[in-house]
Amino acid sequence: TTRPEPGIRWYSGRATYRKTFEVSAAQVGRAGCQLTLDLGQVHDLATVRVNGRELATLWLAPWQVDITDAVKAGRNIVEIDLVNTWNNRLVGDAGLPADQQRTFLTAKTVGRDSALLPAGLLGPVTLRASQTVAGAAVGSAHR
Repeated sequence: TTRPEPGIRWYSGRATYRKTFEVSAAQVGRAGCQLTLDLGQVHDLATVRVNGRELATLWLAPWQVDITDAVKAGRNIVEIDLVNTWNNRLVGDAGLPADQQRTFLTAKTVGRDSALLPAGLLGPVTLRASQTVAGAAVGSAHR
């Protein structure tokens, strides 16, 4: 919402974030090791895939998912589809001539001066490895 480009500032819909990360063979094969992906702050809905495997659709905090079973030793790919509400597109359209608008409302509840809502993956995104040792979990986090 702070970007100057109208197509980004007023975007409503789905965006996909992709990132590669490495995991050691020692972490993947270790008994009791759990890998948790924490998305931090999200607006509004997130579907998480690791190495092409869909793991969860998250729609409220905590924005975390266990990715242990989808991770392999070496290079991994995480994809996060984020969907936000259409408020921001409605605000953007309210300031455009009618023939350029992409949306419409039967009742004008949003105007060109309405507030934009936070949207997207705001993070911070962290990968947390934890190890269960005699009933207690110990771990570390990496961004």
